[in-house]
Amino acid sequence: MAKIGYAAMLEQFHPTDLLDWCAQAEAAGFTAGFMVSEHFHPWTPGQGNAAFAWSFMGALGTRTSLPFGTAVTCPGFRYHPAVIAHAGATLGAMFPGRFYLGLGAGEALNEHVIGGAWPEIGVRSAMLFESIEIINKLFTGEVVKHRGEHFTLESAKLYTRPERPVPIYVATAGPVNAKKTGRFADGIITVGAADEKIAMLWAKYEEGAREVGKDPSRSPKLLQIHVSWARTDEAAIEGAVREWPNGGMAFPKQDIRNPEDFAAMARLVRPEDFKNRVLMTADLGAHIEHIQHYLDMGFDEVHLHNVGRNQAEFIDVFGREVLPHLKLG
Repeated sequence: MAKIGYAAMLEQFHPTDLLDWCAQAEAAGFTAGFMVSEHFHPWTPGQGNAAFAWSFMGALGTRTSLPFGTAVTCPGFRYHPAVIAHAGATLGAMFPGRFYLGLGAGEALNEHVIGGAWPEIGVRSAMLFESIEIINKLFTGEVVKHRGEHFTLESAKLYTRPERPVPIYVATAGPVNAKKTGRFADGIITVGAADEKIAMLWAKYEEGAREVGKDPSRSPKLLQIHVSWARTDEAAIEGAVREWPNGGMAFPKQDIRNPEDFAAMARLVRPEDFKNRVLMTADLGAHIEHIQHYLDMGFDEVHLHNVGRNQAEFIDVFGREVLPHLKLG
């Protein structure tokens, strides 16, 4: 049975407000739980926030009863993988069966703040999967030593751990990382994309899983989609252009370092740039059809990010007029 979740976007909203909206989303029927963005900076200064996700998730776990996880955090720059394992194991122990660790190769926007070189994607990918190796070893509760290409770990052991290891899901958009994700992770996270690309990613993921004897049909497939809903089409479009201009930038963004640079590029973004990237409409029927399409593809969880400021209204309306009309199983 597929489920619908709510994306808690800490780069847009104050964490206290997001706690209220997550509780509201749970009551409204967003049963998949919460994808929590993990940012040091917002995409643009106008988005206005970038709270520490790990603090927020501790509060989220006590305020709600649904699953939650990072979507996504990057190991290797701001955090050594041992620190991420420590944080993840603690949340897993506090909230058994509810926390997942979503990992990705990262963006300079968040990771450049510690200084040093920002490597190309091939190096970042290698760092990501070496990090997963370290995190999985630490999750066993054994004393771990590691001396790899990118990381060193000296006699480390996690003393506070859940009874079952926290699952690791990897966000990926390319075939090489998708196959590695199948080999080394427990599930896959993607964002809305063309059907052909999603099918390719799944095929590579399944290929990697089978190579190590895993049944890919048992691996969760999570999706985050960006939508802009308001009472009128004009307001939905205006909200997307103003609040989420990065959603209209159809080019790689991993190497851009500062919110001010994104703000400068945002001046060039036009409503037509959001086509096939953010659904901008007041038509609830169109939103139902859009979400249902991804459910029909086979996603286990579809997490909705409404890019506008009208979060409470979005949750209320979608809970009453969209979610009940979706075919989940």
